[in-house]
Amino acid sequence: MLKFITMLLAVSGLSVGAFAAAPATTPAKEVVVFAGGCFWCMESEFEDLKGISDVVSGYTGGEGPRPTYEQVSTGTSGFIEAVAVTYDPALVTYQQLLDIFWSNVDPFDAEGQFCDKGAQYVAAIFTKNAEEEKLAKASLVEIEKKAGKKVATQILPRTTFYEAEQYHQDYADNNKVRYSLYRKGCGRDDRLKELNN
Repeated sequence: MLKFITMLLAVSGLSVGAFAAAPATTPAKEVVVFAGGCFWCMESEFEDLKGISDVVSGYTGGEGPRPTYEQVSTGTSGFIEAVAVTYDPALVTYQQLLDIFWSNVDPFDAEGQFCDKGAQYVAAIFTKNAEEEKLAKASLVEIEKKAGKKVATQILPRTTFYEAEQYHQDYADNNKVRYSLYRKGCGRDDRLKELNN
């Protein structure tokens, strides 16, 4: 019987696969790149939120081949610690991601973030197109208006993002005690509380 159906389909120009179930639609995926000091801390703020499917720690903003953590940590490589956030724009908007970003950085610190100082720890939004740049700049202006002072956070064109070494990924989940001690010792949450009140 299958042979007969296959023959009929061949004559009509169709294939057996034409009647297979249509594949389920996969959610749309976009990626944004943010730098906000220690990438462990930024990664943990975006994970487990509706519409976000992946958050990866890495390095961006510099030139040259893939850098190592040791190179970036010198502050002279030109690369910045950052996170790449993969999201479904039907479930979470770019503006909502910007809001999460701003609530987790000190936008007025030009020297780094919290206890981490140096060029590799500055806060930055990396935009991939004119629309993202427009929204990012508008959000920055709002922060300046509300605070009445200049924001140090940079808005930069996106460049190559390099995934950091595996031991940096999901650090907050995989090293709960160390992460908690680091975050508290760095004064991150105390400063964020000051900024967001």
